[in-house]
Amino acid sequence: MISNCLNCDDELIELMSWRGLFYREPQFLCYACDKQLVKIEGKRCLGCSRSLDDLAQQLIKGDVCLDCHRWEVDPEWKGILHQNFSLYRYNDFLKEYLAKYKYRGDYVLAKAFSHTIKTYFTKVDYDLIIPIPLSDERLYERGFNQSTALLEEAEVRPSNILARSHSEKQSKKTRSERLQQEQVFQLVESVESDLNGKSVLLFDDIYTTGTTLRQAAKLLREAGAEEVSSLTLARG
Repeated sequence: MISNCLNCDDELIELMSWRGLFYREPQFLCYACDKQLVKIEGKRCLGCSRSLDDLAQQLIKGDVCLDCHRWEVDPEWKGILHQNFSLYRYNDFLKEYLAKYKYRGDYVLAKAFSHTIKTYFTKVDYDLIIPIPLSDERLYERGFNQSTALLEEAEVRPSNILARSHSEKQSKKTRSERLQQEQVFQLVESVESDLNGKSVLLFDDIYTTGTTLRQAAKLLREAGAEEVSSLTLARG
């Protein structure tokens, strides 16, 4: 049982509530840290989950943001990714938390999101849930795939049928470079028959430009998947 905050190491003090008398959620962050995890609420883009409440009107096209509108008017990418749903805002706190989790190898930090991810999956249904993979080089460097670990902590069994070729870190690329990169994903085996007519959910930690998710979705659609959506922990 975890008795100290995973982020700041302060002692966890249980806050009593009427709801808590009947249903007790696992606690991994102290109140001060937990309140800095901000869930996306209000009106959001139906394409990528970006909060529309924060956008200037000229950056909104109907029910989607301008970025998603541009993806959908491009014949190559139209309809490739059905929809992305993100759980949290990528604020300074979450940025630092995920950096500690991903780049310093602090695997246990994934526990902080297990309940939220698990709750999401009680409301949706997909044939396959596929984490975005790391290249072999990046996996060796980090020691674990952050997306796979998040799913496993939430007791979600992933289907690891994608492989990824090595490239420069996404965080070091400009937006333009991300949008122009070549296909980096491959199917790890002949799974076309397993994908035919299936609904697929991709999972990743952060949605930034949507390029990575759309590349993976395009490969899966070409292999026979009926529909590909995505879930990300944060919307960058």
